[in-house]
Amino acid sequence: MNHRTLIAAESLAALLGDPRLRIFDCRFDLARPEDGRRRYLDEHLPGAVYADINRDLAAPVTPGSGRHPLPSPADFEAWLRRRGVNGDSLVVACDDGNGMYAARLWWMLRWLGHDEVAVLDGGMRRWLQLALPLTDEIPGPSPGNFVARPRQDAAVDAATVLAATADPTLRILDARGPERYRGEVEPIDAVAGHVPGARNHPFGLSLDAQGCFLEPGALRATLAASLEGVPAERVIAMCGSGVSACHLLLALEHAGHHGARLYPGSWSEWSSDPARPVRTGPGP
Repeated sequence: MNHRTLIAAESLAALLGDPRLRIFDCRFDLARPEDGRRRYLDEHLPGAVYADINRDLAAPVTPGSGRHPLPSPADFEAWLRRRGVNGDSLVVACDDGNGMYAARLWWMLRWLGHDEVAVLDGGMRRWLQLALPLTDEIPGPSPGNFVARPRQDAAVDAATVLAATADPTLRILDARGPERYRGEVEPIDAVAGHVPGARNHPFGLSLDAQGCFLEPGALRATLAASLEGVPAERVIAMCGSGVSACHLLLALEHAGHHGARLYPGSWSEWSSDPARPVRTGPGP
């Protein structure tokens, strides 16, 4: 098994029952935070456990933090162990369809040094289209032995992003929608706009009309205009709170662009400090 970015529904169905498989249901709705858990309780993939973006895949918000700060490696290691993740586990994350929330779990596993993790391409939507098995049975506790090996260079802080604004060899990619990037609307955070020098690359550009990821060649073509030849290891991805940026990092990885980093605090953290520069409009 070598699923390190995406896994097709058909491939995952063939793995059901494999003792190494751990499935996480990451369905979530920002407007209705309890809706994902409710839908999980109604029905989910066999063996799946629920992962809440607010409670499980983020630490509590603090003054000056973004809306989804990362938990400590030790805390997330303990959470994974309680849910049965082992060192040799194949972890699969799924959500409603486009992979935005599932990609957050994908990135966090890789952040802690676990590469055998994939996002279900097309998510529950694709699973339902194929009439694949569902259940309402909640898996019992099965403690795992996962050991975190954090990759310290996988994430950057606000100071690094500030330095990047003056470094033309670095590229900041903002995965938010164009209207938020340009500062025309800001439905969540107190300040509208973007980090100076950041390029807008909405995460939806990586998807086809069915909510599945584009093939690697198509992804490379889509990313080319934003990267302009900058190598992935010189790329920092951000968004509103460090969630949809993980989707962009997944797209980069699936396209063969390895080594891009996440700014976990993203716009919600950046914009909380009035001393940090802000730009509006269509350009960097």
